[in-house]
Amino acid sequence: MNATTDHDVIVLGAGIAGSMIGAILARHGASVLLMDAGSHPKFAVGESTIPETLVTLRMIAERYDVPEIATLTNTKFLMEEINTSFGVKDHFGFLLHREGEEPDWREAVQLSTTGGVYKTSHLFRQDTDTHLFHAAVRHGCVPKLGYLVSDVEIEDDSVAVVGSDGRRITARYLVDASGFRSPLAAKLGLREEPSRLKHHSRSLFSHMINVRADEVLGHTGDQCPPTRWYDGTMHHTFDRGWFWVIPFDNNPASRNPLVSVGVTLDERMYPKNRDLTPEQEFFELASRFPAVERQFENAVSVREWVSTERLQYSATRSVGARWCLMSHAAGFVDPLFSRGISNTANVVNVLAHRLLGALREDDFTLERFAYVERVEQGLLDYNDALVNASFISFGHYPLWSAVFRVWTLGTVFSSNRLQAAMMRFRRTGDPEHLRALEDNDYPGLWWPDARYRELLDAVVEQTSRYERGEVSGDEAARHLFGRLASADFVPRPFGFADIEHRFLRPTPRRMVSMLKWAVTEAPDDVRDLYLGPVKESLKGLVAGRRPA
Repeated sequence: MNATTDHDVIVLGAGIAGSMIGAILARHGASVLLMDAGSHPKFAVGESTIPETLVTLRMIAERYDVPEIATLTNTKFLMEEINTSFGVKDHFGFLLHREGEEPDWREAVQLSTTGGVYKTSHLFRQDTDTHLFHAAVRHGCVPKLGYLVSDVEIEDDSVAVVGSDGRRITARYLVDASGFRSPLAAKLGLREEPSRLKHHSRSLFSHMINVRADEVLGHTGDQCPPTRWYDGTMHHTFDRGWFWVIPFDNNPASRNPLVSVGVTLDERMYPKNRDLTPEQEFFELASRFPAVERQFENAVSVREWVSTERLQYSATRSVGARWCLMSHAAGFVDPLFSRGISNTANVVNVLAHRLLGALREDDFTLERFAYVERVEQGLLDYNDALVNASFISFGHYPLWSAVFRVWTLGTVFSSNRLQAAMMRFRRTGDPEHLRALEDNDYPGLWWPDARYRELLDAVVEQTSRYERGEVSGDEAARHLFGRLASADFVPRPFGFADIEHRFLRPTPRRMVSMLKWAVTEAPDDVRDLYLGPVKESLKGLVAGRRPA
């Protein structure tokens, strides 16, 4: 620590983002003050994980030697090391609804997320966030909860926070992980007004008990998906909106009766009814869709409902020479596709080693942190493009099905890419394998590849043309499915280009077909995406290391 400051780093916000970065910095010898206006346990949404998130969290845990972070990568670890409050997530599923009609079982898609060391879960955030906060304190962070910050000061050689009690605390660097009400964003005038983000939505959400499961749909036999809807993250989609159902009680070992529920919808099409309470408005919206209404007919809220204004916000800048706005302090798009924790993990991963280097070398020049800025802004912009396209397509099943498959393709390739790099790091101990992930032209894009970027651009173009009435939904869908069918990098055996193949599952038979396709047909770099983890696993076994 610099003798002229109270700490090396001050972290504002002791949630999942602030606790992770704080734990890493303290574990490596930095003096860290971890501050929050609230206290633990605290309510938070962003409870559904995706495979990319879990691989990134494991990478962070091993790269920075903070094993507590890896606890979040498997339901078994959560139950053993924290408590029995977590739900399982065996799929990422979507079912289309129309007002006043029963849902058509054919208008559904589902991505299986089961498998291996990485087991996607429904995170009971008050417990995961407390777990990581305690880890940060164990590794050396100085906690300061229930403390209101009234001002921040950024100088050439230091930073400072001023509390509501008038106390001034100094440090060499400031990480603001406090979210939308970021004191740093307010002080420096960093909020974009209006936001550049194209997507529009607002949200209503709470935790409930007595939420019903799949029986409310009235589907039987072959009408049902291979994985029960209630055993994963359920999205009831409708024109320009979606309800979520995230159960914590779907795990036989869970002792948590709660279900996270909410609705997110375009506030321009569905303006807030200010004559109703948030709870009344939620049930009024649910009553428009018969199956959704049945799912919640006996449900009871266990906490106050949250009703937001427009969710989307962004920042003109997210880093400076001695400060960083982390993830949700920098901006937010929508909870669709569960990007919240994933974005946070991405930012933690690229910020931590740069900040540790800056502390060692006493070099906080803006150039050192420029890549963090590119990642954060890219995460916002690419996710905004995808979510906006999704909302446009929700009401037209074939078009939405095509958009869903483009997202799925990217998230599968992203997980494989990260997994291969992490296994190379684990086998060799050389962090260069992880730094090499940053050598790409599309920071923030989950699979940063030019071909995938072109496919995402096609999604944006076609959904925008559909929105403007230039093409029909069927025409836009045919165009996107045609691109999926003709692209040599899209794995044919997985069914990405087949609209009738609604449930994307890595069954043993399909995985054998995928490996055969990778060996015989895939471009060289895509072959490496699929075979890289397998090869690294075999090398690790030969070297006597357990597979990641």
